[in-house]
Formats: sequence, C-alpha cells, structure tokens
Amino acid sequence: MRPKKHKTTGSNDLFRARLDQIINMKHELVLLAGKVDWHWMDCEIAPLYSKNGRPASRPAS
Repeated sequence: MRPKKHKTTGSNDLFRARLDQIINMKHELVLLAGKVDWHWMDCEIAPLYSKNGRPASRPAS
C-alpha cells in the first residue's frame, strides 16, 4: 500500500511529515490514548512534583 500524499502548509515543513501520517491511527494504543482522561491524570500526578526541584546534597567526602 502506498503512503498518503504529503500536503505542505508552508515552506518550512517541506520535509516534515505530520504525526497522523506516520502512525497508524487505528492502532490499539492510539485508540486507548484517546480514551484516557489526561487532564485528570495530570491533576493527580502534579502534586507529587516539586516546583523548586531537588534540594542540593552535600558533596561526597
């Protein structure tokens, strides 16, 4: 089966293919990703991360 024709939207993306043209949009993992509530997951996981990063540790002696 031949690949779909690539439509360019500007001069900068002449050699850049869109992601939906690269992956199989009917694949099980793509369909599953569309059913996941990503906003809820982000709200549940966000409090586990620090806004300031990891505190410094003492140098090894």
